[in-house]
Amino acid sequence: MSGALAGRGSGPVPTITAAALAALPDVRLVLEWFAREKRWINEKHAEVCRIAAPTFQEQKRAEWVAAELRRWGWEAKLDRAGNVVANRPGPRAVVEKGPAVVVTAHLDTVLAPRSEEEIEATRDGRLFGPGVADNGAGLAGLLAIARAVEESPALRGAALPLLLAANVGEEGEGNLSGMRFLCRTSGVGGRAAAFVVLDGPSTDHITTAALASRRFEISISGPGGHSWSDFGTGNPVHTLGRAITDFCDHASRLAGVKGEGPRTSWNFGLIEGGTSINSIPVLAKAKLDLRSESAARIDEMAALMTQSIERALEAENAAVTVERNGSGAARVTAKVREIGSRPGGRLTAGAPLLDHLLAVDRLHNIRAQMDCASTDANIPLSLGIPAVSIGAGGHGGGAHTPAEWFHAEGRETGLRRVMLLLLLLLGDLDARLLAGLR
Repeated sequence: MSGALAGRGSGPVPTITAAALAALPDVRLVLEWFAREKRWINEKHAEVCRIAAPTFQEQKRAEWVAAELRRWGWEAKLDRAGNVVANRPGPRAVVEKGPAVVVTAHLDTVLAPRSEEEIEATRDGRLFGPGVADNGAGLAGLLAIARAVEESPALRGAALPLLLAANVGEEGEGNLSGMRFLCRTSGVGGRAAAFVVLDGPSTDHITTAALASRRFEISISGPGGHSWSDFGTGNPVHTLGRAITDFCDHASRLAGVKGEGPRTSWNFGLIEGGTSINSIPVLAKAKLDLRSESAARIDEMAALMTQSIERALEAENAAVTVERNGSGAARVTAKVREIGSRPGGRLTAGAPLLDHLLAVDRLHNIRAQMDCASTDANIPLSLGIPAVSIGAGGHGGGAHTPAEWFHAEGRETGLRRVMLLLLLLLGDLDARLLAGLR
């Protein structure tokens, strides 16, 4: 087993520097491809974004991506989770069984275009519409890497221990389901020397620490009634409002919002309930997202949530004045269901993956910041598998909103960065791959 995989934190001394690798004629041809074919990359970016893929409904986009990968010589299939997994043709021991570098990009988006026309494209590489940056940029990068390998004479014929995956379930309540399947069920995780996650466009950050999170659905129930004749009945919406206010007031003190302790966040992102303005609701629901750099702090926040709900129930029920059907006071009750949990983790100091990436960044004069975020990299990092999440190049903003945008300016730099990183990692697995480049 090669050093990059053994120990999963330390590897062999690089056989070639990033600068020397980039100067090889074979490699220069691959790197130049990204600028030469930027129009094709822009077109594929727009095409994939026009296929709606909200979380849990990614199949049509997955099938399109698989077909594109096959078009460029990759053996691609959909696994049981709905992920697209692709490898180059070659000896089974290399492409299906041996250690591999895995490049991923998630298929799903928070918002989805209602029609193809909602994704607007301009001639200079600008895109507007839901999902064009997150994660249209990552998927376009994945396709560009696939075609660049196929059109490189030096790489096309090599037995590359490289896997490409377009995975489902990264956003929201997808709860990283696609990456969980890849790492824990499919066997990909057991082979992975490293995961390189392409998420969004920006090259100014490197996610090396996984931000842990827990998500809950809070349901408050009551008997309901008429806003006038049944006034005094326990009101689920009022109760939910009490609980949210109580939680936020106490959470601010617990989390140390002035910078004390581990950085922590909370967000009630969805609230629903009721049927009309003059009806007392029978049900009110809210969804709460908790995140922290400390798993212990998240558990404290979850306990606080329970306490806030109990205090809200007590206050609302203390104010109930109506008897219903002779069965006692018309009270409210609550249920809490955990709907998501993302584990934390951190890339080991001195990991070859990070050393290679920083060397490539120095070559391209990229000054990226290390950060902690919640991405697909959470799963491999939590399992001790080296992983980073980086952008695929270009610029973007407005993620998770209808005003999302992307600009392709500088995209080729981001893609060259990814390709050089992959070549260095592949060289760690099999030095013969780099020795064959001229």
